Amino acid sequence: MARLQVSLLALANLLIPVAILVFATGFFPYKPFMPGLATYEDLGWEGKMAWTKEPDPKFDKLVFMVVDALRSDFVFSKESGMAFVQSLIRSGSAIPFTAHATSPTITMPRVKAITTGSIPSFLDVILNFAESDTTSTLATQDTWLAQLKAREGGKLVMYGDDTWLKLFPGFFERADGTSSFFVSDFTEVDNNVTRHVPDELLNSDWDAMIMHYLGLDHIGHKTGPKGPNMVPKQKEMDGIVRQIYEAIENEEHLLNTLFVLCGDHGMNDGGNHGGSTPGETSPALVFMSPKIKKITEAMERKSPIEPKANFEYYRIIEQSDIAPTLAGLMGYPVPKNNLGVFIEEFLDLWDDAADRVRLLLHNARQIKKIVEATFPNLSFSDEFVEDMHCEGSLNSGQELACKWQDIVRAMSSVASLHPQIRVEYIYNFCRTAQNVMSSTASNYNVSRLVLGTSLAFLSFAFTLASLYRRLRDVSASGIFYTLTLVLYCILMFASSYVEEEHNFWYWATSLWFFYLFISDSREQWFKNFIFHPAIMLLFLHRIARRWNQTGQKYAGADDIAHSIIFLGRNSIVLWSLVGATYMDIVLRLAQHVARSLATFISDQSVGEAESTEGHRFMATIAILPLGITAFVFKMAFTARDAPELVLGLNEELLAWLDSTALVEMARMVFGGIALTASWIASAEWKRAVNKKKGRGNGDFAIALFDLAILFLMTQTKAQNIPLYLLFRVQLFFLSKSRSLSTISIRDSNVQLVGYLNLTPLAITLTTLLLTQSAFFILGNSNAISSIDLSNSYNGVSGFNITVVGTLVFLSNWAGPVYWSLAGITLLGSHGKTQRYIDEGELDNRDWIKKEREHLDRLVRQEKREGEMRSGWAGWEEHVALLTLFVGASLVSVMTACTVLRQHLFVWSVFSPKFLYGMAWSVAWHFGITVGLGALWWWVGGW
Repeated sequence: MARLQVSLLALANLLIPVAILVFATGFFPYKPFMPGLATYEDLGWEGKMAWTKEPDPKFDKLVFMVVDALRSDFVFSKESGMAFVQSLIRSGSAIPFTAHATSPTITMPRVKAITTGSIPSFLDVILNFAESDTTSTLATQDTWLAQLKAREGGKLVMYGDDTWLKLFPGFFERADGTSSFFVSDFTEVDNNVTRHVPDELLNSDWDAMIMHYLGLDHIGHKTGPKGPNMVPKQKEMDGIVRQIYEAIENEEHLLNTLFVLCGDHGMNDGGNHGGSTPGETSPALVFMSPKIKKITEAMERKSPIEPKANFEYYRIIEQSDIAPTLAGLMGYPVPKNNLGVFIEEFLDLWDDAADRVRLLLHNARQIKKIVEATFPNLSFSDEFVEDMHCEGSLNSGQELACKWQDIVRAMSSVASLHPQIRVEYIYNFCRTAQNVMSSTASNYNVSRLVLGTSLAFLSFAFTLASLYRRLRDVSASGIFYTLTLVLYCILMFASSYVEEEHNFWYWATSLWFFYLFISDSREQWFKNFIFHPAIMLLFLHRIARRWNQTGQKYAGADDIAHSIIFLGRNSIVLWSLVGATYMDIVLRLAQHVARSLATFISDQSVGEAESTEGHRFMATIAILPLGITAFVFKMAFTARDAPELVLGLNEELLAWLDSTALVEMARMVFGGIALTASWIASAEWKRAVNKKKGRGNGDFAIALFDLAILFLMTQTKAQNIPLYLLFRVQLFFLSKSRSLSTISIRDSNVQLVGYLNLTPLAITLTTLLLTQSAFFILGNSNAISSIDLSNSYNGVSGFNITVVGTLVFLSNWAGPVYWSLAGITLLGSHGKTQRYIDEGELDNRDWIKKEREHLDRLVRQEKREGEMRSGWAGWEEHVALLTLFVGASLVSVMTACTVLRQHLFVWSVFSPKFLYGMAWSVAWHFGITVGLGALWWWVGGW
């Protein structure tokens, strides 16, 4: 590339993070809140209603039990293991609901909604994964915890998920937190909570006891909602409910205790959460107390029941309704930032109808303050406004102003007006305001959205300008690349296609491989075409597609990784494949080490005839401990993380694996990889300095590639490790070019079995297709719920945001990292044997004319490959084409988010896609394509 083109490409890449930052600040703005604690205020109609005091609280203590991912059917269905809770519903001692949880359905934003009654910011998705984060604290916000603590002598205790400790620092008199990411078992995390329950039930010094159980959520992630451990875990939780409820019945200091059981979110059919499917947004909610029997005579007491629709059991309320309901029942003001509405079923606990109206009016006035701040130009006066137009077409603000006037009219009328009429007017305003304000929970900065999108387009334009010479050459690969780019950008505007994006890449990759076969067959038809490299690639790609079921539509459907082939007693099949994959990488690394030994012992240099066979045995002995340690670590980790995958192994072996120290073993693997890389690097540097002719053929790049694969395998779930063996075979067929084809000379004719004559553009296109496909092949999707955190702490004994963040990325982007580095090795023909043929020595006799033509072709090809490795032009064009895709994808995603910002699925589909786009653009493109890619290209020229 010319200097101007390189400058344009560099500028285009620098604009990408700037565009992302600008757009993100407009799309995820800081959400202001009203600080301080709410207090009871005059409602304005005290004299007319003869109100002299606030309604009496019905409870003075609260037990708040959160079971992570407690989906509604886990409690209310016939398949539920929570028989005691169902018996309380039948007896009238419990009131059940399905609490609608808005997206994103992950713990931190859901806890915020439950405690403040507000709609959390989508940025909490990111903060949810940062264990050391304190920017998302609720310490200065009004919550029901803050209100209870503000009471005279108010004390809170908490056991379970340490998200509560991060959100409420210094709030708890006694606490024992458990990390939801670092511990991945089904029992220990819950036992750590339950062991505190008996003592706390005997203590009378607390106002609220909060418990957050994580085991059921872990089971869902590992085995799905229908896994063998799910019902036993439900029975365990049901037993804890029984223990607490019986204490409330029998302990005098707990007689006025309200017991709330709820889930923070649900889970989909795959056991994950974060999106907006009915299973994810439908957690159970149950209020329990002997005092509730007073109001449940006329309510539905049947349990279990059938759902009205998908996971809709009993009445559906908003999860934010918990906050104002607790405020009324416990006797404190509604939190300032609340958008929830007092649950209607509990109004009958107050015999005086005037108390019911006063309770609801406090809720309405608090919501009205948020509405007034949102619509400052409209009147929400407590005086009746004669000239207010409330007929015809009204916008949201005008509709709310009119509904508030209905309340004013009802409250200003004669005191003898039936209280239920006032109640209905208040509920009408509150529920409408809740719907309106929830949909406008994010105040977009449109100017920043446009500016960010414009900067992304500018990056795309600069990249296009840097490729103007290349674009003048029309080729089939170029046309396919352009069609892929255009179709991908168009599909970003359809929510269903974003959710099922994997299908686009699967089919695009299949079509590309089929085209490669057709293109080669046009020159010559192959009798044994089934063994053509492109057909073999197509076959292997079909197997890889079925390895993990992903997306939303068929989440949890049958696939290879979760089939009975690998589970239970059949897990020996899985570990045979895993062992074969590790053995393959050990043998390849042994070859590199043998080459380094030959360098130091024999003082050989590149280009000289050499044999490493004499050193292969010694090299294998040297590298075998690293391979064994890596394999044992993966077995030991899997035995604790997914025990269902090791049931077929020897019990004594499992007992020994259970005693291993995972952190130290992971560090041994990482240290061994670094040590091996250093040893090989010193040998290759010596070769590069002492070489006598020709250029380096990139053996060191191949060695680093193999070491990188070993690292990626360490960061990959056990059931996905055999995919690296499949990827290796695909890479073999991709590298099968004309010069490497099988040649047989019969009757002076050279017959080629088949080849893939990939141009640099074709290699880049293949890299793009396989990196994107591999991301989904390993089980990922565009849903937040698919992020895998199980390998995030390999070798880490405590939380470090940089290390853990890097491991999270490499764990989830292992497939794309593999093919990004593989693309570099294909582009530079790294590791390819060089023949150093002298054209002057070629024989011109006719009977070997065909062979001479073949050797001439080898000479030209080796010359081209050597020239490409010696310079940066090939790599720069490769990066430019990938930058063009990143720029175009950002423009399409940003435009879709801007245009569809009021779309129903903006937070459940388009926002997660933008977050993934950030990761692809910054971490993958800059970190892998540009950063590691440049390193690989440089060492490939040694």
